[in-house]
Amino acid sequence: MSADPHPPTVESSTSTSGLPGFLFSGEGWPYLLVPLIPVAVVLEFTHAGATWVFLASALGVIPTAALMGRATEELAARSGPGIGGFLNVTFGNAPELIIALFALGAGLHEVVKASLVGSILGNILLVMGASMLAGGAKRDRQNFEPRAASAQALLLLLATVALIMPAIFELVQGPGLPSPRDQAVAYPSDVLSLSVGVAIILLLSYAAGLLFSLKTHAHLFNPAHDEDDHGGEPWTVKRSVTMLAIAGVAVGFMSEILVGSITEASESIGLSPFFVGVIVVAIVGNAAEHWVSVYFAVRNKIDLSINIAVGSAAQIALFVAPVLVLSSFLIGPFPMALVFNGFEIGAIFLAVLIAQEITQRGDTTWFEGLQLLAVYAVLALTFFFV
Repeated sequence: MSADPHPPTVESSTSTSGLPGFLFSGEGWPYLLVPLIPVAVVLEFTHAGATWVFLASALGVIPTAALMGRATEELAARSGPGIGGFLNVTFGNAPELIIALFALGAGLHEVVKASLVGSILGNILLVMGASMLAGGAKRDRQNFEPRAASAQALLLLLATVALIMPAIFELVQGPGLPSPRDQAVAYPSDVLSLSVGVAIILLLSYAAGLLFSLKTHAHLFNPAHDEDDHGGEPWTVKRSVTMLAIAGVAVGFMSEILVGSITEASESIGLSPFFVGVIVVAIVGNAAEHWVSVYFAVRNKIDLSINIAVGSAAQIALFVAPVLVLSSFLIGPFPMALVFNGFEIGAIFLAVLIAQEITQRGDTTWFEGLQLLAVYAVLALTFFFV
Protein backbone atom coordinates (compact mmCIF):
# COMPACT_ATOMS: atom_id res chain seq x y z
CA MET A 1 0.00 0.00 0.00
CA SER A 2 1.15 3.49 -0.62
CA ALA A 3 1.47 5.61 2.47
CA ASP A 4 0.64 8.78 0.60
CA PRO A 5 -0.90 8.77 -2.91
CA HIS A 6 0.79 12.03 -3.79
CA PRO A 7 3.63 12.66 -1.35
CA PRO A 8 5.36 16.02 -1.45
CA THR A 9 8.62 16.39 -3.24
CA VAL A 10 11.27 17.61 -0.85
CA GLU A 11 13.17 20.07 -2.96
CA SER A 12 13.33 20.48 -6.68
CA SER A 13 16.37 20.82 -8.90
CA THR A 14 15.02 24.17 -9.96
CA SER A 15 14.79 25.46 -6.43
CA THR A 16 16.12 28.93 -5.82
CA SER A 17 18.35 27.57 -3.07
CA GLY A 18 20.89 26.71 -5.76
CA LEU A 19 22.92 23.62 -6.62
CA PRO A 20 24.57 23.10 -3.22
CA GLY A 21 21.23 23.18 -1.45
CA PHE A 22 19.76 20.78 -4.00
CA LEU A 23 22.60 18.27 -3.79
CA PHE A 24 22.49 18.07 -0.01
CA SER A 25 18.72 18.17 0.34
CA GLY A 26 16.64 15.07 0.94
CA GLU A 27 16.26 14.66 -2.81
CA GLY A 28 19.56 15.81 -4.24
CA TRP A 29 22.21 13.77 -2.44
CA PRO A 30 21.79 10.50 -4.43
CA TYR A 31 22.78 12.27 -7.67
CA LEU A 32 26.27 12.77 -6.31
CA LEU A 33 26.70 9.06 -7.07
CA VAL A 34 25.83 9.37 -10.78
CA PRO A 35 29.52 9.12 -11.90
CA LEU A 36 29.58 5.59 -10.50
CA ILE A 37 27.18 4.45 -13.24
CA PRO A 38 29.74 4.78 -16.09
CA VAL A 39 32.44 3.55 -13.70
CA ALA A 40 30.45 0.34 -13.13
CA VAL A 41 29.95 -0.10 -16.88
CA VAL A 42 33.67 0.34 -17.58
CA LEU A 43 34.64 -2.07 -14.81
CA GLU A 44 32.17 -4.65 -16.12
CA PHE A 45 33.38 -4.51 -19.73
CA THR A 46 37.05 -4.50 -18.75
CA HIS A 47 36.47 -7.59 -16.57
CA ALA A 48 37.75 -5.89 -13.43
CA GLY A 49 37.62 -7.57 -10.03
CA ALA A 50 34.13 -8.68 -9.02
CA THR A 51 34.35 -6.79 -5.73
CA TRP A 52 34.89 -3.43 -7.46
CA VAL A 53 32.17 -4.18 -10.00
CA PHE A 54 29.75 -5.06 -7.20
CA LEU A 55 30.52 -1.93 -5.16
CA ALA A 56 30.29 0.44 -8.15
CA SER A 57 27.06 -1.06 -9.48
CA ALA A 58 25.48 -1.20 -6.00
CA LEU A 59 26.13 2.51 -5.46
CA GLY A 60 25.12 3.22 -9.08
CA VAL A 61 21.65 1.84 -8.39
CA ILE A 62 20.99 4.57 -5.80
CA PRO A 63 20.79 7.65 -8.11
CA THR A 64 18.73 5.73 -10.68
CA ALA A 65 16.31 4.66 -7.94
CA ALA A 66 16.13 8.27 -6.70
CA LEU A 67 15.30 9.50 -10.20
CA MET A 68 12.60 6.85 -10.55
CA GLY A 69 11.10 7.91 -7.22
CA ARG A 70 11.11 11.61 -8.15
CA ALA A 71 9.51 10.99 -11.54
CA THR A 72 6.83 8.82 -9.93
CA GLU A 73 6.04 11.47 -7.31
CA GLU A 74 5.72 14.14 -10.01
CA LEU A 75 3.30 11.97 -12.00
CA ALA A 76 1.37 11.12 -8.86
CA ALA A 77 0.96 14.79 -7.94
CA ARG A 78 -0.53 15.52 -11.37
CA SER A 79 -2.68 12.42 -11.75
CA GLY A 80 -4.82 12.64 -8.63
CA PRO A 81 -5.18 10.17 -5.76
CA GLY A 82 -6.32 7.14 -7.74
CA ILE A 83 -3.79 7.01 -10.58
CA GLY A 84 -1.16 8.64 -8.41
CA GLY A 85 -1.54 5.96 -5.78
CA PHE A 86 -1.30 3.25 -8.41
CA LEU A 87 1.90 4.77 -9.79
CA ASN A 88 3.45 4.98 -6.35
CA VAL A 89 2.62 1.36 -5.56
CA THR A 90 3.92 0.19 -8.93
CA PHE A 91 7.21 2.08 -8.92
CA GLY A 92 7.87 2.59 -5.20
CA ASN A 93 9.74 -0.70 -4.91
CA ALA A 94 10.76 -0.98 -8.57
CA PRO A 95 14.54 -1.11 -7.95
CA GLU A 96 14.22 -4.11 -5.60
CA LEU A 97 11.85 -5.81 -8.06
CA ILE A 98 14.19 -5.26 -11.01
CA ILE A 99 17.23 -6.50 -9.07
CA ALA A 100 15.27 -9.57 -7.95
CA LEU A 101 14.09 -10.36 -11.49
CA PHE A 102 17.70 -10.45 -12.71
CA ALA A 103 18.60 -12.64 -9.73
CA LEU A 104 15.75 -14.99 -10.67
CA GLY A 105 17.15 -15.25 -14.17
CA ALA A 106 20.51 -16.19 -12.68
CA GLY A 107 18.91 -18.88 -10.54
CA LEU A 108 19.77 -17.13 -7.26
CA HIS A 109 16.46 -17.92 -5.58
CA GLU A 110 17.73 -17.80 -2.01
CA VAL A 111 19.36 -14.41 -2.69
CA VAL A 112 16.00 -13.17 -4.00
CA LYS A 113 14.15 -14.36 -0.88
CA ALA A 114 16.87 -12.95 1.36
CA SER A 115 16.52 -9.54 -0.33
CA LEU A 116 12.73 -9.63 0.21
CA VAL A 117 13.17 -10.34 3.91
CA GLY A 118 15.97 -7.77 4.10
CA SER A 119 13.72 -5.10 2.59
CA ILE A 120 11.01 -5.77 5.16
CA LEU A 121 13.52 -5.76 8.03
CA GLY A 122 15.25 -2.66 6.68
CA ASN A 123 12.02 -0.68 6.43
CA ILE A 124 10.66 -1.66 9.84
CA LEU A 125 13.87 -1.57 11.88
CA LEU A 126 16.51 0.47 10.03
CA VAL A 127 14.36 3.13 8.36
CA MET A 128 11.79 3.58 11.09
CA GLY A 129 14.50 3.45 13.74
CA ALA A 130 16.70 6.03 12.01
CA SER A 131 13.66 8.26 11.42
CA MET A 132 12.61 8.15 15.08
CA LEU A 133 16.16 8.75 16.27
CA ALA A 134 16.80 11.68 13.91
CA GLY A 135 13.36 13.22 14.32
CA GLY A 136 13.27 12.90 18.09
CA ALA A 137 16.86 14.00 18.77
CA LYS A 138 15.81 17.58 19.55
CA ARG A 139 12.21 16.91 20.59
CA ASP A 140 10.56 15.35 23.61
CA ARG A 141 8.34 13.19 21.39
CA GLN A 142 6.71 13.14 17.95
CA ASN A 143 3.07 12.35 17.28
CA PHE A 144 1.50 10.52 14.32
CA GLU A 145 -1.89 9.18 13.21
CA PRO A 146 -2.01 5.66 14.72
CA ARG A 147 -5.02 4.42 12.74
CA ALA A 148 -3.31 4.61 9.35
CA ALA A 149 -0.03 3.14 10.60
CA SER A 150 -1.81 0.37 12.54
CA ALA A 151 -3.88 -0.59 9.50
CA GLN A 152 -0.75 -1.07 7.43
CA ALA A 153 1.05 -2.91 10.25
CA LEU A 154 -1.90 -5.29 10.65
CA LEU A 155 -1.95 -5.95 6.91
CA LEU A 156 1.79 -6.65 7.07
CA LEU A 157 1.26 -9.08 9.95
CA LEU A 158 -1.43 -10.97 8.03
CA ALA A 159 0.83 -11.06 4.95
CA THR A 160 3.65 -12.46 7.07
CA VAL A 161 1.43 -15.31 8.24
CA ALA A 162 0.72 -16.16 4.60
CA LEU A 163 4.40 -15.91 3.66
CA ILE A 164 5.59 -18.36 6.31
CA MET A 165 2.90 -21.02 5.81
CA PRO A 166 4.67 -22.68 2.83
CA ALA A 167 7.79 -22.94 5.00
CA ILE A 168 5.79 -24.58 7.80
CA PHE A 169 4.27 -26.96 5.25
CA GLU A 170 7.74 -27.90 3.99
CA LEU A 171 9.00 -28.27 7.56
CA VAL A 172 6.20 -30.70 8.49
CA GLN A 173 5.56 -32.48 5.19
CA GLY A 174 8.91 -32.22 3.44
CA PRO A 175 12.63 -32.62 4.14
CA GLY A 176 12.91 -29.34 6.04
CA LEU A 177 13.77 -25.69 5.51
CA PRO A 178 16.48 -24.53 3.11
CA SER A 179 19.94 -23.59 4.33
CA PRO A 180 21.13 -19.95 4.19
CA ARG A 181 24.10 -21.31 2.22
CA ASP A 182 21.88 -22.49 -0.64
CA GLN A 183 21.52 -20.40 -3.79
CA ALA A 184 18.59 -22.30 -5.30
CA VAL A 185 16.46 -25.24 -4.19
CA ALA A 186 14.06 -27.22 -6.38
CA TYR A 187 10.80 -28.00 -4.55
CA PRO A 188 8.10 -30.57 -5.36
CA SER A 189 4.92 -29.62 -7.18
CA ASP A 190 2.73 -29.45 -4.07
CA VAL A 191 4.97 -26.79 -2.45
CA LEU A 192 5.03 -24.81 -5.72
CA SER A 193 1.25 -25.03 -6.02
CA LEU A 194 0.86 -23.82 -2.44
CA SER A 195 3.24 -20.92 -3.17
CA VAL A 196 1.22 -19.92 -6.23
CA GLY A 197 -2.02 -20.01 -4.26
CA VAL A 198 -0.51 -17.88 -1.48
CA ALA A 199 0.84 -15.43 -4.08
CA ILE A 200 -2.59 -14.98 -5.64
CA ILE A 201 -4.23 -14.42 -2.24
CA LEU A 202 -1.57 -11.83 -1.32
CA LEU A 203 -2.14 -9.96 -4.59
CA LEU A 204 -5.89 -9.89 -3.94
CA SER A 205 -5.22 -8.57 -0.43
CA TYR A 206 -2.92 -5.98 -1.96
CA ALA A 207 -5.70 -4.81 -4.29
CA ALA A 208 -8.09 -4.58 -1.34
CA GLY A 209 -5.47 -2.57 0.55
CA LEU A 210 -5.27 -0.10 -2.32
CA LEU A 211 -9.05 0.29 -2.24
CA PHE A 212 -8.89 0.93 1.50
CA SER A 213 -6.03 3.46 1.45
CA LEU A 214 -6.92 5.27 -1.78
CA LYS A 215 -10.71 5.19 -1.80
CA THR A 216 -12.75 4.25 1.26
CA HIS A 217 -10.32 5.56 3.93
CA ALA A 218 -8.08 7.87 1.94
CA HIS A 219 -8.34 10.60 4.60
CA LEU A 220 -6.26 8.48 7.00
CA PHE A 221 -3.36 8.25 4.58
CA ASN A 222 -3.21 11.88 3.47
CA PRO A 223 -2.22 14.07 6.40
CA ALA A 224 -1.98 17.79 5.76
CA HIS A 225 1.45 19.12 4.76
CA ASP A 226 3.00 22.52 4.98
CA GLU A 227 3.32 24.51 1.81
CA ASP A 228 7.11 24.68 2.10
CA ASP A 229 7.29 21.00 1.09
CA HIS A 230 6.45 21.90 -2.49
CA GLY A 231 9.62 23.71 -3.45
CA GLY A 232 10.63 24.35 -7.04
CA GLU A 233 8.80 24.07 -10.34
CA PRO A 234 6.83 20.85 -10.90
CA TRP A 235 7.79 18.60 -13.79
CA THR A 236 5.59 18.28 -16.84
CA VAL A 237 3.99 14.92 -17.58
CA LYS A 238 6.25 14.49 -20.64
CA ARG A 239 9.37 15.14 -18.60
CA SER A 240 8.22 12.83 -15.81
CA VAL A 241 7.51 9.96 -18.22
CA THR A 242 10.84 10.51 -19.98
CA MET A 243 12.77 10.51 -16.70
CA LEU A 244 10.87 7.43 -15.55
CA ALA A 245 11.80 5.58 -18.73
CA ILE A 246 15.47 6.60 -18.44
CA ALA A 247 15.55 5.57 -14.79
CA GLY A 248 13.94 2.21 -15.58
CA VAL A 249 16.54 1.41 -18.22
CA ALA A 250 19.39 2.55 -15.96
CA VAL A 251 18.12 0.56 -12.96
CA GLY A 252 17.81 -2.53 -15.14
CA PHE A 253 21.32 -2.14 -16.53
CA MET A 254 22.88 -1.56 -13.11
CA SER A 255 20.89 -4.45 -11.65
CA GLU A 256 22.15 -6.85 -14.30
CA ILE A 257 25.76 -5.90 -13.52
CA LEU A 258 25.10 -6.08 -9.76
CA VAL A 259 23.52 -9.54 -9.87
CA GLY A 260 26.24 -10.88 -12.16
CA SER A 261 28.90 -10.00 -9.59
CA ILE A 262 27.12 -11.09 -6.39
CA THR A 263 28.43 -14.64 -6.10
CA GLU A 264 32.07 -13.94 -6.95
CA ALA A 265 32.17 -10.66 -5.01
CA SER A 266 30.68 -12.21 -1.87
CA GLU A 267 33.34 -14.93 -1.94
CA SER A 268 36.09 -12.37 -2.51
CA ILE A 269 34.92 -10.11 0.32
CA GLY A 270 34.30 -13.04 2.63
CA LEU A 271 30.55 -12.52 2.93
CA SER A 272 27.92 -15.15 2.23
CA PRO A 273 25.46 -14.55 -0.64
CA PHE A 274 22.77 -14.74 2.07
CA PHE A 275 24.23 -11.77 3.96
CA VAL A 276 24.69 -9.83 0.72
CA GLY A 277 21.04 -10.41 -0.19
CA VAL A 278 19.46 -9.76 3.20
CA ILE A 279 21.55 -6.71 4.13
CA VAL A 280 23.52 -5.17 1.22
CA VAL A 281 21.10 -5.60 -1.70
CA ALA A 282 18.11 -4.68 0.48
CA ILE A 283 19.72 -1.44 1.68
CA VAL A 284 20.90 -0.46 -1.82
CA GLY A 285 17.49 -1.03 -3.38
CA ASN A 286 15.79 1.20 -0.78
CA ALA A 287 18.53 3.78 -0.14
CA ALA A 288 16.85 6.83 -1.68
CA GLU A 289 13.46 6.02 -0.13
CA HIS A 290 15.15 5.49 3.24
CA TRP A 291 16.76 8.90 3.12
CA VAL A 292 13.45 10.62 2.33
CA SER A 293 11.83 8.94 5.34
CA VAL A 294 14.55 10.29 7.66
CA TYR A 295 14.32 13.70 5.97
CA PHE A 296 10.60 13.98 6.79
CA ALA A 297 11.18 12.87 10.38
CA VAL A 298 13.75 15.62 10.92
CA ARG A 299 11.11 18.08 9.67
CA ASN A 300 8.74 16.76 12.37
CA LYS A 301 6.60 14.79 9.88
CA ILE A 302 6.98 11.44 11.60
CA ASP A 303 3.55 10.33 10.35
CA LEU A 304 4.90 10.36 6.79
CA SER A 305 8.08 8.58 7.84
CA ILE A 306 6.25 5.75 9.59
CA ASN A 307 3.75 5.34 6.77
CA ILE A 308 6.62 5.20 4.26
CA ALA A 309 8.48 2.58 6.30
CA VAL A 310 5.56 0.31 7.19
CA GLY A 311 3.79 0.87 3.86
CA SER A 312 6.90 -0.04 1.88
CA ALA A 313 7.37 -3.22 3.92
CA ALA A 314 3.75 -4.13 3.23
CA GLN A 315 4.29 -3.55 -0.49
CA ILE A 316 7.20 -6.00 -0.47
CA ALA A 317 5.16 -8.71 1.25
CA LEU A 318 1.90 -8.20 -0.64
CA PHE A 319 3.07 -7.25 -4.12
CA VAL A 320 6.77 -7.79 -4.85
CA ALA A 321 7.05 -11.28 -3.32
CA PRO A 322 3.95 -12.70 -5.10
CA VAL A 323 4.97 -11.14 -8.42
CA LEU A 324 8.40 -12.74 -8.14
CA VAL A 325 6.88 -16.17 -7.39
CA LEU A 326 4.63 -15.97 -10.45
CA SER A 327 7.44 -14.53 -12.61
CA SER A 328 9.75 -17.41 -11.67
CA PHE A 329 7.62 -19.74 -13.80
CA LEU A 330 8.75 -17.73 -16.82
CA ILE A 331 12.21 -16.57 -15.69
CA GLY A 332 15.13 -18.66 -14.53
CA PRO A 333 15.99 -22.37 -14.49
CA PHE A 334 12.97 -23.45 -12.38
CA PRO A 335 10.14 -21.89 -10.30
CA MET A 336 10.77 -20.29 -6.92
CA ALA A 337 8.80 -21.47 -3.90
CA LEU A 338 7.87 -19.17 -1.00
CA VAL A 339 9.89 -21.23 1.47
CA PHE A 340 12.14 -19.12 3.69
CA ASN A 341 14.92 -20.43 5.92
CA GLY A 342 14.72 -20.43 9.72
CA PHE A 343 16.74 -17.23 10.18
CA GLU A 344 14.47 -15.33 7.78
CA ILE A 345 11.26 -16.59 9.38
CA GLY A 346 12.37 -15.71 12.90
CA ALA A 347 13.66 -12.27 11.94
CA ILE A 348 10.68 -11.17 9.88
CA PHE A 349 8.11 -12.38 12.42
CA LEU A 350 9.81 -10.57 15.29
CA ALA A 351 10.20 -7.38 13.23
CA VAL A 352 6.52 -7.37 12.24
CA LEU A 353 5.47 -7.84 15.87
CA ILE A 354 7.62 -4.82 16.78
CA ALA A 355 5.94 -2.77 14.03
CA GLN A 356 2.53 -3.82 15.31
CA GLU A 357 3.40 -2.63 18.82
CA ILE A 358 4.93 0.72 17.81
CA THR A 359 2.21 1.79 15.38
CA GLN A 360 -0.53 1.48 18.02
CA ARG A 361 0.88 4.14 20.32
CA GLY A 362 0.61 7.32 18.26
CA ASP A 363 3.89 8.86 19.48
CA THR A 364 7.62 8.11 19.36
CA THR A 365 10.86 9.15 21.05
CA TRP A 366 14.50 9.05 19.98
CA PHE A 367 15.16 6.18 22.43
CA GLU A 368 12.62 3.95 20.67
CA GLY A 369 14.42 4.66 17.42
CA LEU A 370 17.73 3.67 18.98
CA GLN A 371 16.21 0.41 20.19
CA LEU A 372 14.97 -0.43 16.69
CA LEU A 373 18.44 0.21 15.28
CA ALA A 374 19.92 -2.02 17.99
CA VAL A 375 17.58 -4.86 16.99
CA TYR A 376 18.58 -4.41 13.34
CA ALA A 377 22.27 -4.49 14.32
CA VAL A 378 21.75 -7.73 16.26
CA LEU A 379 20.03 -9.34 13.26
CA ALA A 380 22.73 -8.12 10.86
CA LEU A 381 25.45 -9.46 13.14
CA THR A 382 23.70 -12.82 13.33
CA PHE A 383 23.36 -12.96 9.53
CA PHE A 384 27.05 -12.09 9.20
CA PHE A 385 28.08 -15.21 11.11
CA VAL A 386 25.73 -17.51 9.18
